[in-house]
Amino acid sequence: MDKSLLTFLIGVVVVGILLLVMISLTKKRGPNFNKEDYQVAYLKIENSLKKENEASYAMTIIEGDKLLDKALCEMGIQGRTMGDRLKRVGKEKFTQLNAVWHAHKLRNQIAHESDFHPEYRQAQHALETYKQALKDLGAI
Repeated sequence: MDKSLLTFLIGVVVVGILLLVMISLTKKRGPNFNKEDYQVAYLKIENSLKKENEASYAMTIIEGDKLLDKALCEMGIQGRTMGDRLKRVGKEKFTQLNAVWHAHKLRNQIAHESDFHPEYRQAQHALETYKQALKDLGAI
């Protein structure tokens, strides 16, 4: 084999390796969530939901929403409100985007409508939705 051809092939291999290294170093990585903290926080919220305590229904929804919003912020998703951040994330991150929106709208009803009182079933469903959303993001 010709010496110049061998030199050329070695050069191509070296350049290829350097390109792969550069690509892997610049590839955007996802957030490094502290999964244990998120799991503890989620379990605390889950354990606060009591069928005999109607006040816990609203608090469960609000706290679940806050935990999901914290994860979105930690991911660097931009937006003034959680609704803005949900719009930016879209379907590619959540397996049940419509359910996440529904749970967030329940939170907004609790926060903005003084006469709105969620039912136990609604709080339970919202909590399950937040859990799945946190799983989808890799937080738990």
